[in-house]
Amino acid sequence: MNDTVLSPWLGDLIYKLVFHASKAVLAPLRHDSDFYWPFLLSTLLIGWFAWRFWSSGRGFRGLAAWKEFRTRFLSRDIWWHPSARVDYRYYVMNAVLVPLALGSLWLPAEGVSSILAQMLGSAPAGVLDPDYLAVARLVFTLLFFLAYDFGRFVAHCLLHDLPWLWEFHKVHHSAEVLTPLTAARVHPIDLALMVWVPALFTGALTWAFNRWIDPGITYFSFLGMHALLWAFSLVDNLRHWQVWFSYGDRLNHWLISPAHHQLHHSAQVEHWGRNRGFELALWDRLYGTLFVPPEHQLDIRFGLGDDTDGRWRSVGRLYFWPFGLLAKRVFRRAPQSSPARTQEI
Repeated sequence: MNDTVLSPWLGDLIYKLVFHASKAVLAPLRHDSDFYWPFLLSTLLIGWFAWRFWSSGRGFRGLAAWKEFRTRFLSRDIWWHPSARVDYRYYVMNAVLVPLALGSLWLPAEGVSSILAQMLGSAPAGVLDPDYLAVARLVFTLLFFLAYDFGRFVAHCLLHDLPWLWEFHKVHHSAEVLTPLTAARVHPIDLALMVWVPALFTGALTWAFNRWIDPGITYFSFLGMHALLWAFSLVDNLRHWQVWFSYGDRLNHWLISPAHHQLHHSAQVEHWGRNRGFELALWDRLYGTLFVPPEHQLDIRFGLGDDTDGRWRSVGRLYFWPFGLLAKRVFRRAPQSSPARTQEI
């Protein structure tokens, strides 16, 4: 490669590295990020009130209560734990490397819809009567949310139920403490599946609405994000924090609370493979994997619950160890560890 070719390529690479690293660092300022500052603020405030008035049952006690909350949930034991420190480094590495490696392979809902339009036909020339457009948009917004949530559930089940995919999903479950950055502790193979499968469902739905309802239909959004997903994002960061927030017995049968997901990360056998949903508990109910959390906090140990706990504390190991485990499974017929995550339910 001569200098005239290398120079533009190297400049473009450096630009992309700096660009994606900047996006990761500035995530609290980006409205399309899970770590957008209103979501982080709501995580703190809702976590505080949930602990004071629901989980602890102690009511409001001013400064003393805040000190106790800070000691329990904002301590170095959690936020500077070796597992958490790996999360921080891994978050930045993934934010930079994944777009470079897989950026051209992402297939959003619009891409799936476009492919289906080419294969099965595009939208008719006419458009929906304006009097019915608002109702159609509302229906589309609700169905898009259902399709997206179901797609994520399907992808999550594949990661748990297929042994070779479980080796990659172990990266996420290897976290020994939970902080919001643990949500980004996802192997690129895992992440790709969690993007592609929901895109298939939402893309098919988008094509159907564009084909038979209105070619330009869109869902209701807020700050550029699906309105319902934006609302759920106000509490979603609590799923990966150790503050217990349960919705109560009735809602816990229909919605996935942060407490549901904390049980999903439990190293205890009775919790393995449970609560795979993200926002709706309906899919877990139908699949038989729902474990309804109690209102008050359980004593949970997080991790894989096998002899590898504590050994996933380097970025390199998070990236490459799953390939080694998969190779052992394929070539040495290693004992399968994933069925324990799926059959003990």
